Amino acid sequence: MKVLNLQCSSGHAFEGWFASEDDFQGQHARGLVECPMCGDQHVQKLPSAPRLNLGAAREEPKREVMATPDAAMQAAYLKMVRHVMANTEDVGERFADEARKIHYGESEERGIRGKASREQTEALLEEGIGVMPLPIPDALKGPLQ
Repeated sequence: MKVLNLQCSSGHAFEGWFASEDDFQGQHARGLVECPMCGDQHVQKLPSAPRLNLGAAREEPKREVMATPDAAMQAAYLKMVRHVMANTEDVGERFADEARKIHYGESEERGIRGKASREQTEALLEEGIGVMPLPIPDALKGPLQ
């Protein structure tokens, strides 16, 4: 198994696990490798150096390491999105109508998520209905493998 450090054109860093370098290249060429945050298929490999244990332990010199940009923020965002998805009902295109029914007491109060246009979202906010756009990465919309 080959673990590669990857990054999309938006700067999101993530790992990809592949059977071999050829497997990665084949999947990349077929457009199967995409960023789990934004779905971008313009993915590049980041340089990585394997650590080989060739003998007795010795003190490694400290090196300056560049952290993945916003890795903690990405992880926190994905955790929050997973929590929202696990604790809300997906009402799809009926989101605006269902939010109004809940707000006006015509439907049971519960957490919902779905799709709404910018105009629908603005109208809900003007009516005093608290909604918040939450982009959900495509990788989290379906079952994980």
